[in-house]
Parts: sequence; structure tokens; C-alpha cells
Amino acid sequence: MDQQSGNRAEIRHFLSSRRAKITPAQAGLPTSARRRVAGLRREEVAVLAGVSTEWYTRLEKGHIGGVSEAVLEAVARALRLDDDERTYLFDLARSSRPASRTPSRRRDVEVPPQVQWLLDSMTMSSAFVRNGRTDVVASNPLARALYAPMFGSTTVDERGRPNLARYIFLDPSAHYFFVDWDAACDATAALLRAEAGREPHDRALRELIGELCTLSPEFRRLWAVHDVLIRHDGVKRLRHPEAGRLELTFQSLDLPLPGRAVHDLITYTAEPGTESEDRIKLLASWAATQSLATEPERPSPRPEPR
Repeated sequence: MDQQSGNRAEIRHFLSSRRAKITPAQAGLPTSARRRVAGLRREEVAVLAGVSTEWYTRLEKGHIGGVSEAVLEAVARALRLDDDERTYLFDLARSSRPASRTPSRRRDVEVPPQVQWLLDSMTMSSAFVRNGRTDVVASNPLARALYAPMFGSTTVDERGRPNLARYIFLDPSAHYFFVDWDAACDATAALLRAEAGREPHDRALRELIGELCTLSPEFRRLWAVHDVLIRHDGVKRLRHPEAGRLELTFQSLDLPLPGRAVHDLITYTAEPGTESEDRIKLLASWAATQSLATEPERPSPRPEPR
């Protein structure tokens, strides 16, 4: 299957899945006991978007490359897409447009030393940098201590670099580590779906998705749902093997780096005055001790001449 036909399949499945989620009553349309589908019909979406049924049918079949932004906006409103789903639709349209040359592959970029300095300065927050494929490309000592099961997992790559999706879906220990494992699965699959719309020519991403679809029935099921998530914040509940039960607030911040690389700075912090704060302090102390123990010995400074 070539890239264009694969992209058309993504568009078809995404639009039809969103259409199936909306009932006529939600759209303000008359209902009938003789309806064969729970969601909207194509002709009903066409009416809501202000286009012909033939035109919308062609659009849902994946012919989206030459569609104007105004029409895409009308379809997004008709299907009640949220901000992330709307962005995904526009990404699919952009990648469908014929290019004058073969699209360039996105290159990975190294995390600048200044970013690592920033991570290391955050001693009471677990902090790491994640790329669009959910590779953890930089981290501070507390993040490595907090996510010790993932950093020690057999799912890390040859460089010892963890991948959140591989750990969550392919390592059985993730079921215990994440108290809300099902929610972690949902969010991770949706994050990868958004990245696939943004970077359809990323071979490493396609290989990761293929691996997960082959080895994880749960990922395969969620991938077929076509849910999309671009930003992910909230509360994470973990069962740490040393610190015990933790309830932490996590935030995702865009980290601007050169080129098209998409990186997020993820931080985990405990609410002040809680048992989780006491436990994360102990974990931070232990992480700092381990970090000092592994640092190379620095030469003593030479005495200044008198």
C-alpha cells in the first residue's frame, strides 16, 4: 500500500468513526424508529456541513487533499470535533496534498545540554522529555527513580532508552505500576494517533505502531477506535516498588527544538502536605544519593599561586 492510499484509509476510518459517535438528537435532527444506524448518516453530515452528499461521500473516502480550510472547518463543526480531533483532521489534509518532491523524513534532534541542566535543577519534581513517538530522550534523577520499572524494563532500546508505549502495552509489570492502566493505554494510543497524523512519513513511528499492533491486542483494539490526543495533563496514580502508592499531578509543556521535532517536557509533582509528598521526598533523597554515587570523581582544584 502506498502512502497516499494508506492516508485515505486513515481519513475514511477517522471520519466514519466520528460520525458514528453523534446521534441525530445530539445534532438536532429528527429521529425515527426505523433507523439502521445509531450515528449520523453521510447525507446528514453533508446537510450539517452545508455541502452535497456526493461531495461529503467523496471526502469520507479519503479525497481530502484539495479541500479548503473553510470546508474542513464546516465538517469539523458538523462532526463536533474537539480541538485535538480538528488538528488531526487538518494534519491528515495537509499530508494528503500532492508534493512536488518526496516528503523529507523528520530527523531526530539531540536534546541541548541546557535542557538537561533544567531537568537536573528540578530536584523535587520528576521531569523528563518525551518525543512524539513516546521515547524518553532525557530525564532527571527523580524521573529515573520514579519510573524505575520502565527504565529497567526489557522494552528499552539498544541505547537503554525507554519508550512509554512499549512499556505500557508490552511489559506485564505496567499493569501493576499504573493504577489506572486502562486510562494510560487509552491516552498513549491516542497520542500516537495524533503523531501519525502529524508525521505520516516517520518510518520509526510506523514500525513502532506495527510492532504494537502485532504484539498487543489492547493496542490493536484502541488503534482501531481512532481517538486522538495532543496534550495530556492530569493526575497519575502509581504503585512504586519502593515508595508505595503515589498520587501525582503531571503537566505537559511544549519544548521548542529545531526542525519539525515535537518534544514535551513532562513533570510529576505531589500536592503539598500529602502522603505522596512525603514519599516523593524520600524518593528524591534516594535518587540524589544514587546520582552522586555514579558521578565521576572530579579532580581537586589546584591551589592558586601566591
